[in-house]
Amino acid sequence: MRLVASASILSTLLAVSPAVAADCLQEQAIYGDADSAYELQFEPVGSASAATSNHFKIKVDRTDLVLDGIVMQSDEPVRANGMIMNKCPEGDVTGEDIAACTVWQGVIYAISADGKVGSLPGEGMEAAPQLLLPDLGPAIRNSSIWGKATVAPWDVLTFKRCAQ
Repeated sequence: MRLVASASILSTLLAVSPAVAADCLQEQAIYGDADSAYELQFEPVGSASAATSNHFKIKVDRTDLVLDGIVMQSDEPVRANGMIMNKCPEGDVTGEDIAACTVWQGVIYAISADGKVGSLPGEGMEAAPQLLLPDLGPAIRNSSIWGKATVAPWDVLTFKRCAQ
């Protein structure tokens, strides 16, 4: 009886085990912060000729905030330069317009399962287990969304699941 119960518990745990980043493409990956206050969800760019290599949305828990994110690859050295924006105007805008709606910008790093830091994977590549967005928390505290957002995330976001 005890062996059957143990086997049943083990099979239940295996059935609900967390998703592994290796089973997911980067454009379907969903990440969260340690406090579960922020969720970053990648989405397909939609065009091989786009200037951006990745797109994502960030939802802030207990608010109606949905922030837009883009990644553009730089050359020499190759880096994934990211921007997180809140309600940026579209069309013909100035640098001042973009600066006013930018919440964070910097390099987005991928952290592998063995702790190595590298570049963010592009579309069609295996999702990173963790992301590092340096100074994300302080940038949010100093941005226009602070007040609606009341928790500043840590700079590391961990893979939660894969969007279907």
